[in-house]
Amino acid sequence: MNKSPPDLMVMLRELIATPSMSSVSPSFDTSNRAVIDLLAGWFDSLGFTVEILPLPTQPHKANLLATLGPAESQHQGLMLAGHTDTVPYDENFWHHNPFQLTEQDNRLYGLGTTDMKGFFALVIEAVRQFDAAKFKQPLVVLATADEESSMDGARMLLQRKCPPVRYAVIGEPTGLKPVNAHKGIIMNSIRLTGHGGHSSNPALGLNAMEYMHQVLGELLDWRADLQRRYQDKQFAVPVPTLNLGHIHGGDNPNRICEQCEVHFDLRMLPGMEIKSLHDELHARLGNILDGTGIRWEFQPLINGTPPMHTHADSPIVKSCEYHTHAAAHAVAFCTEGPFLTELGIDTVILGPGNIAQAHQPDEFLELSSIQPCVDVLSELIAEYCL
Repeated sequence: MNKSPPDLMVMLRELIATPSMSSVSPSFDTSNRAVIDLLAGWFDSLGFTVEILPLPTQPHKANLLATLGPAESQHQGLMLAGHTDTVPYDENFWHHNPFQLTEQDNRLYGLGTTDMKGFFALVIEAVRQFDAAKFKQPLVVLATADEESSMDGARMLLQRKCPPVRYAVIGEPTGLKPVNAHKGIIMNSIRLTGHGGHSSNPALGLNAMEYMHQVLGELLDWRADLQRRYQDKQFAVPVPTLNLGHIHGGDNPNRICEQCEVHFDLRMLPGMEIKSLHDELHARLGNILDGTGIRWEFQPLINGTPPMHTHADSPIVKSCEYHTHAAAHAVAFCTEGPFLTELGIDTVILGPGNIAQAHQPDEFLELSSIQPCVDVLSELIAEYCL
């Protein structure tokens, strides 16, 4: 067995110094293996059984599953989970080196301090005070790849045997207040292709941009219809939202527009299913475009993340509320939680830091949030594993 993990600040410094960006743009995308290898060594030294699981579609990236305690259980143990990747950064907007942990004004600055490599160091800090020989249920630590882009790390879990736990906490930044529900997201493209021609005579072509005007109207009508049908008052924005985020078409004012494309996202409430939404939109587009001569393509831009909802009466929700002295609530951002709940694991999102610092220049973690998080994690480990 290796020597025990270094102290907390050294772990944080090494995690932040190790790039692990994921992006849909290949020029920004990097491997997370160096972070996984760091964590594997530290958890191994604490007595965990460690598995490194390369992603089938991206073998240069990997998940980590580390298990401490009895291998056989009644599936009542605890998982502490998070992702090892960060978003890319723009150095022109950072005042601190994103890959150097910087302590200033009672904050720790660095890419991944809050979202969310720093969480794993706090997990280790909580674990090292326990005698694993006394565990009656397993503690599993999950560290994933690609949460910030494809979610391939979390999706991979659905293809293998479920970890032997019943409850999970994902350490995304929630201000150490439990989250038991969040919206899902899909991003789609609609591309219309008509016929180009000289603008002096509209009969010489078929204008894709004009038909896109009808598509945009249909999307807004669909949004209004969805918002009438689905409402959930636990969310600050209690309805599903649809955002028109990108449009491009044509090439010159004096040419009939041959092709036009729009990209949009839809953030769904719990109870809304991705396939049903795609089917519904496909039918709506067919109603307005079929028979017009316009060729149309509907294409998901990402696989999509389902909404998450863990019942308020779940023991893990009640435990997190008790240990944090805060009521569970719902948020609009997405996590890997739905993939764990699909495995039958009741999941709560709970971690230090604030989502307002995530994906921002000069990302930071308040020093004052560290010990309270370690204390809550320690209490949860004692409750579910001892």
